[in-house]
Amino acid sequence: MSDMIRIVIDTIGGDNGAYVCVKGAIEGLKNHKDVKIFLTGHKSEIDLLLDEYEYDKDRIEVIDCTEEVTLNEPPVQAVREKKDSSLVVGLTLLKKGEADAFISAGSTGAILAGGQFVVGRAKGVKRTPLAHLLPTSSEPSLLLDCGANVDVKPDVLVQFAEMGSIYMEEVCGVKNPRVAVANVGLEEEKGNSLVKAAYSQLKTNTKVNFIGSIEARAIPYGKADVIVADGFVGNVIIKLYEGLSKMILRELKGAFLASFTSKLGAMLVKKSMKKTLLKFDASNKGGAPLLGLKGLVVKIHGNSKENEVISAVDQCVSFVRNDVSGKIIKGFEDSEE
Repeated sequence: MSDMIRIVIDTIGGDNGAYVCVKGAIEGLKNHKDVKIFLTGHKSEIDLLLDEYEYDKDRIEVIDCTEEVTLNEPPVQAVREKKDSSLVVGLTLLKKGEADAFISAGSTGAILAGGQFVVGRAKGVKRTPLAHLLPTSSEPSLLLDCGANVDVKPDVLVQFAEMGSIYMEEVCGVKNPRVAVANVGLEEEKGNSLVKAAYSQLKTNTKVNFIGSIEARAIPYGKADVIVADGFVGNVIIKLYEGLSKMILRELKGAFLASFTSKLGAMLVKKSMKKTLLKFDASNKGGAPLLGLKGLVVKIHGNSKENEVISAVDQCVSFVRNDVSGKIIKGFEDSEE
């Protein structure tokens, strides 16, 4: 690995255009003196945006791409055919070892396909999950899978638990992270055949600190550090989380602005309320890394703004510095021997 941490940001595919990627990249560089960023996309557009800022020109490189992957085309076909798209060009840099991480707000399906076919899975990894940090009343919990694999087998959930444990320990500094499987009850006999079989395997697994099942209502209280689920259940959980957070914020805003008295009350609790609400702000949680690949691929929301890009850059730096991909790869290679 180079002395500089090299991060690729795909500027095409997000709802808010290249502007947020460029601004996020420049702000991200301010936080880290050992980072270089490659911006893949339409060079003419990116250069115009860069002209608006003062930045270290040695640490940003623009790579012109003539193609783009859209949301309405088959992901696998797009990845295989559009070799000069911002997505494939960026992933190819990662595959060749010319970059250490890749960030994109583009098509989830295309990012998953590109991760598999361009970067490649690590030896021994059966499925690559999307992992996302969920805000809780204490410290964030890592949920995986968030939608990459809707149908899995029990041993795949076990691998998710192992990868998630490495992530939480190395990136978030959680020692001996507590692992739970998402379930409809706490008893071992509860759940469908997948969950029951995974529970049986996890409780004898010496690589993870398995604490049993977790019900959805306990997730916001931080009862587990790593929560494993198939991609269908995981995606339902994260989408509910996102919708509920937005609804609560909207209702609170409406309540505080309803009258003069409530506005006065809002002024009195503004400082403490702001601190609490920041915990539920997705923009400072980074993106969802696709774990188990031979390199770091991070998916951020399609409607991400510059704050999400900055957080994703911070996340990548921590991930690379702690060699999380390398530790996951080594762990699964050792298991194969």
